[in-house]
Amino acid sequence: MTEKKMQFGLAIRGQYAQDQDIRVCFEELIEECVQAEALGFDSITKTSHYSTAPFQAFQQFPLLARLSAETKRVRLNAGIILLSLHKPLDIAEQLATIDIMSNGRVICGVALGYREVEFAAFGAEVKQRGKRLEENLIALKRLWTEETVSMKGSHFELIEASCCPKPLQKPHPPIWIGANANVAIKRAARLGDCWYINPHNKISTIKEQMEIYKRALDEAGKPFPDELPMRREVFVAKTREEALRIAGPYIKKKYDAYDKWGQGDQMPEGDGNLAAAFDELAGDRFIIGSPDDVTEQIVNLHREIGMNHLIMSIQWADMPHSLTLDTMALLSEKVFPQVRQAIG
Repeated sequence: MTEKKMQFGLAIRGQYAQDQDIRVCFEELIEECVQAEALGFDSITKTSHYSTAPFQAFQQFPLLARLSAETKRVRLNAGIILLSLHKPLDIAEQLATIDIMSNGRVICGVALGYREVEFAAFGAEVKQRGKRLEENLIALKRLWTEETVSMKGSHFELIEASCCPKPLQKPHPPIWIGANANVAIKRAARLGDCWYINPHNKISTIKEQMEIYKRALDEAGKPFPDELPMRREVFVAKTREEALRIAGPYIKKKYDAYDKWGQGDQMPEGDGNLAAAFDELAGDRFIIGSPDDVTEQIVNLHREIGMNHLIMSIQWADMPHSLTLDTMALLSEKVFPQVRQAIG
């Protein structure tokens, strides 16, 4: 792997409690993203889900389009698009538009999705999701690189279809493929520019899965990617005890919701208990603690698996806006420099 500078990204779910003023939440979210760029973050990621009760949630593409004007430097990651729900021409043209609006800063992050409520709402079947994802990826790449495309898939047909204009990035925006299960990791090696390592699996599980990813890359005749992104729940405070005390209730509430949504059923065997006690989850699933604790955990992940772009979820529903800004500042001041100094 070519050594590349460690990058740090801010992940925004844009999910809020039902009793929060959603207009105020939007204004605060934009302020957080603008501040992230000022603090030296390298990317902003917007996640995606539909029918998000008990949370209110902003949708992915409109928010990324707004951020293309609010920011000038940070990369904008659609991470992830639930690609199995969609038609490829629509996604190709929308992302091409945002890539142009942002002067070539878009990342295309995709994954299968897993929630029945989402598949039913889009007229799709969960059992067809792998096939739909692969067909959509093939079509996306062709639409972004060919003048016209004729292709018949299981859920669409392109008849001399075109994506005009093309994205600014050539041959196309980077394609990151999110994957929990081993079969999906092999797909990421075969079809993606990199595996976008998920925030849910235990770190011990990811170390084992990295060997599966490397073997799949070898089988596909592809080198290890220059950029290996990972998303994690991250929280830093002056001490580890303070970080656990402050962040614990917010993270636990989110992971209880994941468990109710069925996310745990998509995890590798033995790694699906997302409703476990927070102390257990924090031990091998999150990056949390003092600046020195967090620095050490990030450096270890870089050295042990090659991760060099950490996408950090540091804000959860009900968390005060001021606490999010303080956390971002502490990361920028105390963690980023230490990590970069440690890895050279």
